Amino acid sequence: MIWLAFAAVLGIAPKQRADWWMEQIVVVTGLVILVTTHRWFAFSRASYLLGFIFLCLHTVGAHYTYSQVPYREWIESVTGMEAYSQTVGRNHFDRGVHFLYGLLLSRPWREAFYFSMRPRRDLWSHVVVVSFVMATSLLYELLEWAAAVTWGGEAGIAFLGTQGDPWDAQKDMLLASLGSLVAVSAMKLRICLTGFDPARSWGEGQRRRDSLVGSGS
Repeated sequence: MIWLAFAAVLGIAPKQRADWWMEQIVVVTGLVILVTTHRWFAFSRASYLLGFIFLCLHTVGAHYTYSQVPYREWIESVTGMEAYSQTVGRNHFDRGVHFLYGLLLSRPWREAFYFSMRPRRDLWSHVVVVSFVMATSLLYELLEWAAAVTWGGEAGIAFLGTQGDPWDAQKDMLLASLGSLVAVSAMKLRICLTGFDPARSWGEGQRRRDSLVGSGS
């Protein structure tokens, strides 16, 4: 509900309405999947919080368009560094969100992995999650390109958001992959230090719950 209110406010007079609508396609699709599958599988509170943070960042990007989010001006207003926007050049908000996609959503994907599979070795849960982040990042770049070609014009340019960089898509995918690698490395370190894997515990717990519900117990 908090995110819906936030999205509704930022949905008022976005910088590029056509781009805003295109950005909502992925969000609506994801929410429909979450609602549809909630009967069988629910993420942990930690994962929902991570997803909420990511959605809020995406909503900000949709409001301003990713290439024009004035985060540099916000930093200047807080730090007083007037020359900041002149020193960093390109608007890197989109790059940051791609990195955070891998960093924030790898935990939820591991929970879903342990709900759907029973790997013999824990290593596979990390490998599959990073691979999934890479695959979905690639899929998003392809959809982004297809949408830009289909709609064209200013909306297509705003949605694509390359800012003149011919390697923008590759860099975005790389950052998402790096974010996921950082996340799974942190999760593996926690497992080694504590002997407890929250994502595995939650995912397997949801699978047992689903089995009990399915058997009528």
